[in-house]
Amino acid sequence: MIQVLLLRTSFFILVWMGLSLSQSPAQSPYAVELNGKRVLFIGNSITYAAHYVDYTLAALYLENPGVNMEAINLGLPSETASGLSEPGHAGGSFPRPNLHDRLDRILEIVKPDLIFSCYGMNDGIYLPLDEERFARYREGIQLLHNKVIEKSIPLIHLTPPVFDPKKDPAYADVLDTYSKWLLSQREESQWRVIDLHFPMKDVLLERRQTDPDFVLAEDAIHPNHLGHWVMAQALLQGVGAVTVKGYDSPDAYFFSKPLGQEVLALVRKEQSATKDAWLTHIGHERPGMKEGMPLKQAIKESKRLRKQIRSLSKKRKVN
Repeated sequence: MIQVLLLRTSFFILVWMGLSLSQSPAQSPYAVELNGKRVLFIGNSITYAAHYVDYTLAALYLENPGVNMEAINLGLPSETASGLSEPGHAGGSFPRPNLHDRLDRILEIVKPDLIFSCYGMNDGIYLPLDEERFARYREGIQLLHNKVIEKSIPLIHLTPPVFDPKKDPAYADVLDTYSKWLLSQREESQWRVIDLHFPMKDVLLERRQTDPDFVLAEDAIHPNHLGHWVMAQALLQGVGAVTVKGYDSPDAYFFSKPLGQEVLALVRKEQSATKDAWLTHIGHERPGMKEGMPLKQAIKESKRLRKQIRSLSKKRKVN
């Protein structure tokens, strides 16, 4: 049974390491402390888009009124953990950025207390399964894992979102393979992994039975709002916020909660204020990104908005 424990100022979430029922039995829970902590999200354009991050954070505030956490989104479009890039990427204007060109700076400057990492979508560079590319993905994720764990930072890997098989069945199989390997590390290496991939695939295939044109990503890659909601549901179930089960859209959930829309709007505003500021401050090799405001200004704005979020969430509890 998943439990949420609140002990004085320490907020502990028991994370249930569960797979889609079609994949594997659920794993034993583990505790993650969030209250007063800095939580980092890293990944590619899907994480940078931030919708699943926003839904996750807003739901955590709503389900745990008064919790005080700082969330930093350092997702970078086009990025891989494998260091691979297809010929002619972005019309030949630049190769895909490599996480490992900035990871040391991220860990040194951000000093996170917990990391959620979501890579894989770009790592097979949209080609059929190939052992060399697969090995590069595994090596990149292993290197990420080792660097984070060496600093004693809790790390939770997220399997990559689903790639729509209607667009390219071969690449959909690549991401199935990458996800299964990542999930296998829970038992083989005692990694912490939450599965987003197969819950998304289950929803996609189930809805296609009655609506052949149903999609979770119009371009097969970047999830729409419903796709991000399915991701957030899986992540939230992975951290014990089980009340999100049964809501078939973000609107259904946030409209059902007193002040839910208001909390979500503030979370979006706070994340928008800090995301580009942190990316600019850390530095990266991806051209064309928006330059953020000075980091000190962004942190000040973040603190102001998070205070409002906590106040609203506490007001919801009283009401």
